[in-house]
Amino acid sequence: MSFSIILAIVLGLTVSILGYRRVNVRRKAHAECIEDEQAVQAYDSANGRPEFRFLRRTMVGQLKNHRPDGVLVDVGCGPGHLVASIAKSLPHLRIIGVDIAEDMLRRATDKLSSLGFNEHVEFRQGDAQKLPFQDGTVDFVVATLSLHHWRNAQEALDEVYRVLRVGGQFLLFDFRRDMHHIFYWLLRLAQILTAPAALRRINEPTVSVFSSYTPVEVEALLSATSFQEWKVKPGIGWLFVSGHKR
Repeated sequence: MSFSIILAIVLGLTVSILGYRRVNVRRKAHAECIEDEQAVQAYDSANGRPEFRFLRRTMVGQLKNHRPDGVLVDVGCGPGHLVASIAKSLPHLRIIGVDIAEDMLRRATDKLSSLGFNEHVEFRQGDAQKLPFQDGTVDFVVATLSLHHWRNAQEALDEVYRVLRVGGQFLLFDFRRDMHHIFYWLLRLAQILTAPAALRRINEPTVSVFSSYTPVEVEALLSATSFQEWKVKPGIGWLFVSGHKR
């Protein structure tokens, strides 16, 4: 029996048993810890997989709906895959990737340099709670699968508000902790069967799911910031958050 048939049977049984119930666990805060070289390499490699390419296409599609212009910052840019996708699709933007990990930034710099994007792309080391920009100097902020890693999400969101110009926008993508059971078990199955050993060792992506927020919690976070207008768009296992600075 082929693997695809076995997988289809497993998924069918999972849906039959679990239905569409949601995961219900208390949030477990977890700061990002992809720092050792093996984990960085594994994360970079995993980002080349079809599911991550699909995520980036989806993110860029959502971004285009907001018609970004000027300076765009990717907070938690990692090895620069999303920056590369945005640079290819929206070449009129000046893009700055920010990450706390030096190894990630070195990989991102090499990647974008090899693609010939040096003129309008750069990378800076920085923390989400202390972004390396002056007040009101950024037009757009994006972040993918980073919100749950921020040590203090409210402070980080206020930092996004600080660096945005009046009228500037943000777009975030992340897991939702109260995802459907079927989506959670698909992630678990992928972690067990296909995730690189270095990521399994740090329990990714399960640890990220359990440290992510529910849509209601994200609403509460934003309500405590200086932002006045935002929208949370939930999916079965993820959420998009967008808004702008008045």
